[in-house]
Amino acid sequence: MTASALAQPERLRITEIFVSLQGETTFAGLPTVFVRLTGCPLRCGYCDTAYAFSGGEMRELDDIVATVSAFGVRHVTVTGGEPLAQPGALPLLRALSDRGHVVSLETSGALDVAGVDPRVAKILDIKTPGSGEVARNRWENLAHCGPGDQVKFVILDRNDYDWARLQCDSRGLVERFGEVLFSPATPALEARTLADWIVADRLPVRFQVQLHKILWGNEPGR
Repeated sequence: MTASALAQPERLRITEIFVSLQGETTFAGLPTVFVRLTGCPLRCGYCDTAYAFSGGEMRELDDIVATVSAFGVRHVTVTGGEPLAQPGALPLLRALSDRGHVVSLETSGALDVAGVDPRVAKILDIKTPGSGEVARNRWENLAHCGPGDQVKFVILDRNDYDWARLQCDSRGLVERFGEVLFSPATPALEARTLADWIVADRLPVRFQVQLHKILWGNEPGR
């Protein structure tokens, strides 16, 4: 590689950057800047961000970080699509952490998370059978996660629920992470139905709904 190539700035394809309330995870309700990267190798049946599969705008890393910092918000979530599909996601996560932001990464868990900056909270969206992408789960990623990271399951039906409960038990997910997140895939599963199952089983997981959808619907940039 030539010296000029090495000197080129890191660039990423960005779908949108916006500030909103975090709607999920243990950070729910906090003002957060979302950096949505373009592209995803998965095609989950319940995906609500298909508009991020393609398009977007190429932007330099320093420009992205400056845009984020200008919002004056401490928490930042890098999401997609699947952000780790772009190699530039790793330096972006590191740069945002260097600027003092509390950074979380929303990832499908299908791609290697070993290189993610340890200051970043990794949110692994474990794919259930109902998603159509269960075979893409990279279980080796669990070895690269710790108490500051989180796993979540999006539940479409009773089969998904039973499967997710089995994963929690067989892989010791609650013990490993402290909290495991269960979300209903709306409109396929009513939130109350999932809540009733969790209560009936005394399952030690955190039930969550997508707060941002309750407030603003499925509107991009909110």
